[in-house]
Amino acid sequence: MEKSTFRFKQFEVRQGKCAMKVNTDGVLLGAWCDVRDAERILDIGTGTGVIALMMAQKNVTAYIDAIDIDEGAYLQARDNFEISAWRERLNAHHLSLQEYGAREKYDVIISNPPYFIDDMKTGNDRRNVAKHTVALSYEELLYSTARLMTAGGKAFVVLPIFNLAVFQTIAREHALFITELTEVTAVEGKSPYLLLIQLEKTEKNILKSQLTIQDVSGNFSDAYKKLTREFYLKF
Repeated sequence: MEKSTFRFKQFEVRQGKCAMKVNTDGVLLGAWCDVRDAERILDIGTGTGVIALMMAQKNVTAYIDAIDIDEGAYLQARDNFEISAWRERLNAHHLSLQEYGAREKYDVIISNPPYFIDDMKTGNDRRNVAKHTVALSYEELLYSTARLMTAGGKAFVVLPIFNLAVFQTIAREHALFITELTEVTAVEGKSPYLLLIQLEKTEKNILKSQLTIQDVSGNFSDAYKKLTREFYLKF
């Protein structure tokens, strides 16, 4: 399988050898979203801060708030922001989305939300918070997104393909509409398992596309390399 080294322009992160966790879902979402015109960006559930850092690299003027309910994640994100070249534009906050009140609305809201909305919960509280809707349901995520996003803003999320119907139904209840959708396939020839979604407050025809991450030999596809090359030292 092809190896890769994740990096930002000012520092690099080696997978499995650094405190900052880099997962494919987050990289895909951060690389895929369009934040060129945003002045203010909110990263919900920032974890170690990777997506927020990607936003700072992609948009050289935007101010970025990143929130996380987990204290350990918040502390790590804060530390990662401090050693970056964009520390003046990045702010980490330790609180839940439900508690978060912003003075101004955001042009872009981005989140990698909980995955398993109906699955059995584990016995580990931290895993429950990270992987289930114990702390943040789709209802709460989308309600807050509508509340915090500007009229012309965009929201970006990544979620499993099997959660699309319920997610889209809840989004429409809050006057949020899917305007762009990319189906992601892990390996060439397999069925899509993941969706990259753009939401707006105005309903439009949905722009659809597909992306395959790896070929059957385990090498990254040209499309994946093109999408993420700004954030990798090598493939």
